[in-house]
Amino acid sequence: MFLQKRLRRAAAFLLALSFSTTAFAAQENPKKKSKPKPAGTPVLWRAPDDLPSRDLLLGPGGAGMRPDLSRVTFLKDETGGYSTKFRVRDGRGREWVAKVGKEAQSETAAVRLVWAVGYMTEINYLVPRLTVEGKGTFENVRLEARPDHVDRLDEWKWAENPFVRTKELQGLIIMMALLNNWDIKDTNNKVLHVRDPRTGREELHYVVSDLGATFGRVKLDVPGFWRISRSRNDPEDFSRDPFLEDVKRGTVLFFYKGKRQDLFDYIRAEEARWIGSLLSKLSDRQIADAFRAANYSPAEVRMLTETVRSRINELRSIR
Repeated sequence: MFLQKRLRRAAAFLLALSFSTTAFAAQENPKKKSKPKPAGTPVLWRAPDDLPSRDLLLGPGGAGMRPDLSRVTFLKDETGGYSTKFRVRDGRGREWVAKVGKEAQSETAAVRLVWAVGYMTEINYLVPRLTVEGKGTFENVRLEARPDHVDRLDEWKWAENPFVRTKELQGLIIMMALLNNWDIKDTNNKVLHVRDPRTGREELHYVVSDLGATFGRVKLDVPGFWRISRSRNDPEDFSRDPFLEDVKRGTVLFFYKGKRQDLFDYIRAEEARWIGSLLSKLSDRQIADAFRAANYSPAEVRMLTETVRSRINELRSIR
C-alpha cells in the first residue's frame, strides 16, 4: 500500500511536469488587449427539462442547423490546435469550421453528451465523407457552426469565472473526467456572445470549445523507465480506464490523470450525485446515438455506451 501511494504520487508529479512544459509560453501577453465583453447574461448551464427526449443523434443544432452538403467550398485554413482545420461554406451560404483527423469523432460525441445534461456547447455534426471544392475529399469531418448571430469572444478560465464553486461548474468538471478529457486548459474554453434573432435577448455562453482529447486515456508505464502516453478517440483505451477511486469524508476522488488535476481536489459527493442523477435520465439509446452521430462502428458504439453507462452508475452509487 505504501509503495502504491508513492508510485501514484510520483506519477502525478511526472504528469504535472509533462503537462506544464508549455505553460510559460501560454501565459497571457501583457501587450495583448482583451476584447471588450459585450453585455449579456452569463450562462453555463440551463435545466434540461426535455432531457429524456433530447435527440443526441442531431445534437444541439437539431435538424434545422444541419449543413447543406450539396456544395461545400473552401474558404481558408484555420490555425492552432492538434487537428487540421479549415473554414468552409455550405450550399446555403453558412460558414463552418471543418476538423479532420482523430479528434473529429470524439469531439462530435462529447459535445452531445455535455449538451444533453444542460451545458452550453458548440453546434457540430460529423460528415462521414465530405468533398470540399478547392481542398479535397476527407473522411469523418466534424463541421462546427459559425452562425451570424454568435460572436466568439475571449477564453474563460476554470479558476476565474462567474460560476466558481457552483454545483453547475463542478458538474462540468466531473463531465470532463467522465469523458476522459485529459486536455483541460483555459485556451480550450470560449465565451460566445449569443443574440436571439427573435427576441433580441443577449447571453454570454461559457463553453468548452475543444473536446477532441476525449474517449482515450493517459497511461504511465513504470517497468524499466517512466513513460507517459496519451490517447484520444480510442474506445478500447477508454473502456479500460478506471473512473472513481474513492469517497473520503464527503469528497470524491477520481482516477483522472490529465491536465488541471487541481480542479478535482474538492468535488463533493452531492455534486457528483447531482450530475449523475441528470445523466441517469439518458437512455442507452440516447447515449448510443451520441456515438452513432460520430460515425463509430456498431461494436465501438456498444463499447462506448456500456462504458459511459458504467461511469454514470458509479456516480449514482456515491453515498
